[in-house]
Amino acid sequence: MEKPCNSHRQPFLFLLLLHLLPLFLSSLSALANPTPSPSQDEQSQIISRFQQYLQINTTQPSPDYQTSTQFILSQADSLSLESRVIEFVKGKPVVLLKWPGSDPSLSSVLLNSHTDVVSFEHSKWIHPPLGGYVDQRGDIFGRGSQDMKCVGMQYLEAIRRLKASGFRPKRSLYLSFVPDEEIGGNDGAKKLAYSDVFKDMNVEIVLDEGLPSLNENYRLFYAEKAPWWLVIKSNGAPGHGAKLYDNSAMENLFKSIESIRRFRASQFDLLKSGLKSEGEVISVNMAFLKAGTPSPTGFVMNLQPSEAEAGFDIRVPPTADIKSLEKRIAEEWAPASRNMTFEFKQKVIPHDDLGRPLVTATDSSNPWWILMEEAIKKANGKIEKPKIFSGATDARYFRQLGLPAIGFSPMANTPYLLHDHNEFLNKAEYLRGIEVYESIIKAYTSYTPPGRDGVSRDEL
Repeated sequence: MEKPCNSHRQPFLFLLLLHLLPLFLSSLSALANPTPSPSQDEQSQIISRFQQYLQINTTQPSPDYQTSTQFILSQADSLSLESRVIEFVKGKPVVLLKWPGSDPSLSSVLLNSHTDVVSFEHSKWIHPPLGGYVDQRGDIFGRGSQDMKCVGMQYLEAIRRLKASGFRPKRSLYLSFVPDEEIGGNDGAKKLAYSDVFKDMNVEIVLDEGLPSLNENYRLFYAEKAPWWLVIKSNGAPGHGAKLYDNSAMENLFKSIESIRRFRASQFDLLKSGLKSEGEVISVNMAFLKAGTPSPTGFVMNLQPSEAEAGFDIRVPPTADIKSLEKRIAEEWAPASRNMTFEFKQKVIPHDDLGRPLVTATDSSNPWWILMEEAIKKANGKIEKPKIFSGATDARYFRQLGLPAIGFSPMANTPYLLHDHNEFLNKAEYLRGIEVYESIIKAYTSYTPPGRDGVSRDEL
């Protein structure tokens, strides 16, 4: 029997091969010519750009967002990235950068970082907190060197290396530089996450900040504790300082403090025994104690005050029993029967609207987590067991939308100095982190789900 003629398919196959050839050659070139390590001169330029960012005073409560915005935009221009500045709240700019992907039908990747930093005690630092000083060991000192100006600049430097290698992303890559994370993120990442702008970005995965590791293993975070900032107030009749009174304001507050102290000790015992990790216990720390009647020389010593209050920073993991903790606060820590009241300055529930813990999957059901692990290992990095972040980050706003969000800062062999005196990051760790992000960005922006044309995870 005569075979059917396939000549009508040949033009189609030719056009298809012609279309795929540039992508194939680009991928082959990237594999054959990996990005070389930066020269000494290039390293100096990379560190210099990091120092410039550290030297911009974005310290709360009066961050210079105008200067930081102009700096970020200048970096975007040097990389030919699309840029946009949005002020959801006047004077608090969100800077959005975009590296467009070749396939707009695919969802995008977001790398988030915040531009503000916490305050510091200048006299307690061995080098100027806003100097970006590099000592003989290569330690780069500056507020934000760990939290988290390092990460924002590493994103940009990784893109610089990828562009120099000729790499072209398949998915669009966004970078967000947001304000006010250190004071809750309500006017920054939260506004972005719930905006029409973010919906149009079609983001499927978000990366945000992590924590340093004292050993060679990087730390990955799939969830975080929620901040509850609790203020307890106590009232009682004033009286002479020499007389013993029942139910005085100070006595009632001390009873509450003792109850809280015992609870804190029980949680700390779980941590010290190794039964739970830092991200799995409820942490409680007193932030302030306010009482007494002021006088020109300090306080009136022979008068028992009628009011007293204390503030506590409570961090609640997504695995905690929320109802039980709320009951404990109302009945044990601030009972109305002792003339006590309480309020939350901030109370974030670490669950979604259905009561499920806000966590990102760390198994094969989440391809982004698997890609992350593989990309870090491909860059010769090691990873410890994933954990719950002990503090709060902007990642929670994206998890609340149902998006996977991973906390990661490539800082191995580094002491934990976030919000501490003499915050620094070593030059070698900073440069190594750029290579890690280069691997992650390449993997994320090249990935297409199984069943679609393009590069699947198994082919990366």
